[in-house]
Amino acid sequence: MAETGQKKLRTGWTTGACATAAAKAAYAALLSGEFPDPVTITLPRGEQPAFALAFEKLEENAATAAIIKDAGDDPDVTHGACIQATVRPNAQANRIRFLAGAGVGTVTKPGLPIPVGEPAINPVPRQMITSELQKLADTHGVSLGVDVEISIQNGEELAQKTMNPRLGIVGGLSVLGTTGIVRPFSCAAWIASIHRGVDVARATGLTHVAAATGATSEDVLRSYYPDLPEQAYLDMGDFAGGLLKYLRAHPVSKLTISGGIAKLTKLAQGAMDLHSARSTVDFAALADVLQQAGASDALLKETREAKLVSYVAQQAAKEGLQIGEAIALRAQTAALNILRGAPVSVEIIVVDRQGQVQGHTPANENVQLEQS
Repeated sequence: MAETGQKKLRTGWTTGACATAAAKAAYAALLSGEFPDPVTITLPRGEQPAFALAFEKLEENAATAAIIKDAGDDPDVTHGACIQATVRPNAQANRIRFLAGAGVGTVTKPGLPIPVGEPAINPVPRQMITSELQKLADTHGVSLGVDVEISIQNGEELAQKTMNPRLGIVGGLSVLGTTGIVRPFSCAAWIASIHRGVDVARATGLTHVAAATGATSEDVLRSYYPDLPEQAYLDMGDFAGGLLKYLRAHPVSKLTISGGIAKLTKLAQGAMDLHSARSTVDFAALADVLQQAGASDALLKETREAKLVSYVAQQAAKEGLQIGEAIALRAQTAALNILRGAPVSVEIIVVDRQGQVQGHTPANENVQLEQS
């Protein structure tokens, strides 16, 4: 649990974890005639939570189960939502076909980790569902050929409170989650934990700390620096400013920041809080960067009208332009400006959703600072 003041904040479960549990229960009933309740699943990092069923229904060629999402103390719009999975045999397939039920969106624009036309069920939840259902199929000695339809009660209405409409996900919510666990959101508590991480690093004599915006970027960090001790890794999240301002007063010789291309574009443009609800990418400014790199007029127009940095990066790559490098350099300069001359060298690694490095600027304390 996280702490803020005297209150302990409960962790919760992602929509993807709830959908996985519901799908597993439904498929188990389809194979055996009985719903496991509670149903236990294995999360990507090995945790094995159990979920109580809120609803179950077994028909001749379909089984449905539902879970009420508990997001802990996180102010998640889907906290308390009913996440439902219906599993049906599909004799024409030897795999899982994912379908969007009521309240789950469909992808209509490129640049997201799911192709256009597919249900907005992200890769990790798909992998979790596939893994659990494959284990059941193997146990019962059958091939895994099923349709899995995920629904979220009132999902279309709830989606209006998210970024989904802006991102071209229509009809409902996305099924998300990279670890299966929702960490309660508390700015003060999170920033305090970053500060404590810096304090521990300094107290143990470390001269290099590595900060990540999320799980994928942390994996990249660990591949770059496998010998760094655990206390060198900082879960920065969206709070780049909270980390950099603390290092300004409590310096460590070297800082490596690894982050998604959209978040580090915000840092490059001067944002200190990288959360989507509290800062946005200036696509006109991003177009200026591309113009300096020799982008075509068509790409510049697309960039100014874009909603996703990942899509701009894909289109730029078609013209041989790797904007990740430019973003890394500008993010490094922005970070050094925040540090205001503190003796901290900064290295930036820009990654995409698949964990591929899109830009890398080695530590260089001599980057020219902007003059105020």
